Amino acid sequence: MSLLVIDKQSGPSSFAVVKRVRSLLGKKGEKVGHGGTLDPFASGVLPICMGEGTKVLAFLLDADKGYEAEVHFGVETDTLDLTGKIVAERPVTGLSEAAIEAVLAHFRGAIDQIPPMYSALKRDGRPLYTYARKGQTVERAARKVTIHTLDLVSFEAPDRARVRIRCSKGTYIRSLAADVGERLGTGAHLVALRRTMSGPFRLDQAITLDELASRVADGRALPLLSPLDALSHLPMVRVNESQTLTLGRGQRMDWESFSQGRELAGPVCAVVDGPSGPRLVAMVEQGPEGAVNILRGFAPSAVKS
Repeated sequence: MSLLVIDKQSGPSSFAVVKRVRSLLGKKGEKVGHGGTLDPFASGVLPICMGEGTKVLAFLLDADKGYEAEVHFGVETDTLDLTGKIVAERPVTGLSEAAIEAVLAHFRGAIDQIPPMYSALKRDGRPLYTYARKGQTVERAARKVTIHTLDLVSFEAPDRARVRIRCSKGTYIRSLAADVGERLGTGAHLVALRRTMSGPFRLDQAITLDELASRVADGRALPLLSPLDALSHLPMVRVNESQTLTLGRGQRMDWESFSQGRELAGPVCAVVDGPSGPRLVAMVEQGPEGAVNILRGFAPSAVKS
């Protein structure tokens, strides 16, 4: 099992990046997936999982994300970003760092966010963007998201600002930019977006597709990561050989014994020490009646630390 962190450039879709990685690495017919969609115009951290590594994708999607974004005030678009059609323009007069800072404070913490019409979320079995492309607007329920940090990096008068964000899964930065603009009374849209982190992954671990192609052509080593690297943001419990066999067979295990009395929330990595280092045995959670519930199991031959 292996994972790569790609520094996606602006232009291709996340699916196109997956196709290119599969082609470059000769993974035809093998499972390859990404850990969280980036819009085509966006760039930055895009984790790519291969083979057994795709089993960790669900846990990557749940991780916090970090972004740097550039916002253009005074202009609104139908997609809430630079790829859309201009639908409104408002004057921007007297906008200041202090005014932006004051508004940003309202969006820190847990907030309700209405997903954009141009998104892949489904309504009655159809993605929202299919309605939007026909000029239709449908009701969307607000969703709870958490903005952990929202900082003004710079303001370029009269109408541009760069912000830095760390947020929970499911946060739409396009919607955040538009909502900030609405509260300022100017309207706004996103003109640049770069993902700087996704769970434990950072830009300094990432390589571009061109760099990947060059390494493959030259026969150089690739910066492959392990599933434990991918899941380092989650709690970990070391199990012994007996417990490893029990988990591998899907047999009942007592949660109290497994957790060693620790308070553990959410998915937990069950890890065993081996001759070549620790390896991931399973992803588990506390199940009913005090038992361990196995979310994903990993074959020993497929998992390397």
